[in-house]
Amino acid sequence: MRALITGGAGFIGSHLAEALLDAGHEVEVVDDLSTGSMENIEHLKNRRGFQYVIDSVTNEDLLAEQTDRCDVVFHLAAAVGVKLIVERPVHTIETNVHGTEVVLTQANKNSQKKKLVIVASTSEVYGKSTEIPFREDADLRLGATWKHRWAYACSKALDEFLALAYWKEKKLPVIVVRLFNTVGPRQTGQYGMVVPNFVKQALAGQPITVFGDGSQSRSFTYVGDVVDALMRLVDEPKAVGEVFNVGNGQEISILGLAEKIKEMTGSQSEIVKVPYDQAYGAGFEDMPRRVPDITKLQKFTGYEPKVQLTEILTRVIAHFQKG
Repeated sequence: MRALITGGAGFIGSHLAEALLDAGHEVEVVDDLSTGSMENIEHLKNRRGFQYVIDSVTNEDLLAEQTDRCDVVFHLAAAVGVKLIVERPVHTIETNVHGTEVVLTQANKNSQKKKLVIVASTSEVYGKSTEIPFREDADLRLGATWKHRWAYACSKALDEFLALAYWKEKKLPVIVVRLFNTVGPRQTGQYGMVVPNFVKQALAGQPITVFGDGSQSRSFTYVGDVVDALMRLVDEPKAVGEVFNVGNGQEISILGLAEKIKEMTGSQSEIVKVPYDQAYGAGFEDMPRRVPDITKLQKFTGYEPKVQLTEILTRVIAHFQKG
C-alpha cells in the first residue's frame, strides 16, 4: 500500500508514518510545518519508501499528483490546539474546511480509481453535550458563534458532513475518526496541549498552570493506540461511510492530572489555577467532560487501548527528560 499523510510531520502523522513504514508500506507526507516539525520525521528521511514535501494541503496541483500515486489518504492536516484556535479563528476555519475540500476533491477525481480517505475529526464536535460517554450517533451541541472556542469544533463537524456527503453522493470511500486527546512523545505544548505543558512545567520547577477550577475531565489516548486504530480501520471494508470514536475510556480531572504529573516527576512545583478569561480572553467556554464510547470501534476492528495513563505519562516524561 502507498499512503499519503497530510500533516505527516505533525505529532500523530509522524507516528503513523513510522508505523506504516515498519509494516512495509510506502509513505508520502505533505506538511506546511505550521504546527508540525521536521524534527518529527528526521529519523524517517532515509527510510526506504518514504517521501516528504513541505507545502500546504491547499495546493491543489500538488495534491492532485500525490493522490494519483497513493492508495489511501490519511487526512490529518488541520489547525489544532486551543491556544491557536482562539488566537487565529480565521486560519482555523479556512485551513480545516478548505483543506478537507481539496483532499476530497482530488481523491474523487478519478472515477475508476477513487482513493480511500481517512478524515481525522475530533471529540470537540460533541461540544457542550452532557450525554457521557459520547456516542457517534449522539446529537452535537455547540456554543454561540461569537465564542471562537467553538470555531474549531464547527469546522471539523463541517469536515465530517463534507466527507460523508462525498460518500453518499459520489461513492468516495471515506472513514471519519473522532480523536480523543491523543498524547505521547513528540507532542508539543506550544498550542496549549495540556500533558506536554504540565510535564515541562513540572520538570522545570515552574508553576503547573491549571486553567479554570481543574474539575474539567479528559480521557487521554496514547498515540500508538490511535495509530493502531487507524491502521485497523483501513483494513476493514465495512468501516467505509462510518464515524468512529478513537480513544480510551479512562477519565481524569485536569487538576488530578496536574497532581499526578507532579508526583511522578518528583517536582516541587506549585499547582496554580488560572481563570479561563485570563488564559483565553473573555467569554471562553470549556467542555466539562470528554469521555468516548469506543464500543463501535471495538465491534468493527477489535481495537483495545493498550497503554494506560500512568504508562503514557511515564513515556512522555522520559521523552522530555532526554531533551
